Amino acid sequence: MNMTRRWIVNAGLAAFLAGCSSGGGRRDVGGLVVDPGLRPQANAGYDAWVTSFRSRAQAQGISQATLNAAFRNAGFLPGVVERDGNQTEFSRSLEDYLAIVASNDKVIEGRSKLQQRATLFSDIEARYGVPGQTTDAIWGMESNYGARRGDISVVSATSTLAYDGRRGVFFEKQLIAALQILQRGDVAPDNLVGSWAGAMGHTQFIPTTFAAYAVDFEGDGRRDIWSDDPTDALASAAAYLSASGWKRGQIWGLEVILPSGFNTSLAGRGKRKSAAEWGALGVKAARGSIPNHGGAALLLPAGTTGPAFLVFQNFDVILRYNNSVNYGIGVGYLSDRIAGAGPLVTSFPPDSNGMTIDDRRKLQERLTARGFDTGGSDGVIGPKSRDAIRDYQRSVGLSMTGDPSLDLLRRLG
Repeated sequence: MNMTRRWIVNAGLAAFLAGCSSGGGRRDVGGLVVDPGLRPQANAGYDAWVTSFRSRAQAQGISQATLNAAFRNAGFLPGVVERDGNQTEFSRSLEDYLAIVASNDKVIEGRSKLQQRATLFSDIEARYGVPGQTTDAIWGMESNYGARRGDISVVSATSTLAYDGRRGVFFEKQLIAALQILQRGDVAPDNLVGSWAGAMGHTQFIPTTFAAYAVDFEGDGRRDIWSDDPTDALASAAAYLSASGWKRGQIWGLEVILPSGFNTSLAGRGKRKSAAEWGALGVKAARGSIPNHGGAALLLPAGTTGPAFLVFQNFDVILRYNNSVNYGIGVGYLSDRIAGAGPLVTSFPPDSNGMTIDDRRKLQERLTARGFDTGGSDGVIGPKSRDAIRDYQRSVGLSMTGDPSLDLLRRLG
């Protein structure tokens, strides 16, 4: 379950980090044009597959009425196959990652959401033991607090990928689970939407995860993670963490400061020590003290000169959502900031170009001021920033590398 969940979430998270909708496309709204590949298209092979699938689905308890309703407006989506085939390993430095998923704007919005729904978050915490700020942070990470829930038919997406066959067994299971959702009445067929890979709702559950962990927190007989009201989705995320082993009253981890000359071979998720043992080695909390929450592992995601973290069991539970160290730190750090904590105490080291994140922000600001739009000034050099650099380089007769540099920053004054 972990690895399939990781793959689905990473598929959506890569799109999110690249600045795309988690759904991979949009409906025709306000003049925006849908990717044609995300509209159902005629495909005889797919139609034949659906015909054969119907008998398999019925053998698993799916009624003819549910199948008819589910496939009434569903169809083959070539754009989904393209996205599945074009997946690459997606990685960013922790510094860039946090600049995107835990930006100041994200923190401010998260605090606002926590305050607006204080009673709901408190009730969820009382039942499942997961702090409101942690559930809130997952909401922010997964769908930008509900703004990017996805709008692609889950039946179309999962049936397309099951027919395509590259991950056919996995996606047929997801399709069956999606049909069970419809048969149970949790959501109407037209509202069963999500990302191109089938991740759904405010907290981006895949259908099998929904089947196992989603809850009807409102008590209306439906587990609704899709509507504008995030109640069931937030409770479902907390229920998932609780069932995965969340320790009530314990933190995920914390930033620590290492003593000079520290033996960094002690770092790693598999090398755990008690708070007392780490303290005896000179490890100190960046703020406050190291709690006694059992074995803690030391993580150095930015190397020996960047921020260091001690992480506990609840960090491992967060990784059940997405088995990525950056994701786990991202959720933990964003949750701490939402709860009122300040930024990291230790700065990240300069990048391979010798630039700090402040240098990269200044570069983006100066390029934009010159008319070369970078799409923002978060200090993360993505495709739009590289295009702006190339355009500037072209305008002044430089080699068009698209690479940021301190020399370029100085040229821009």
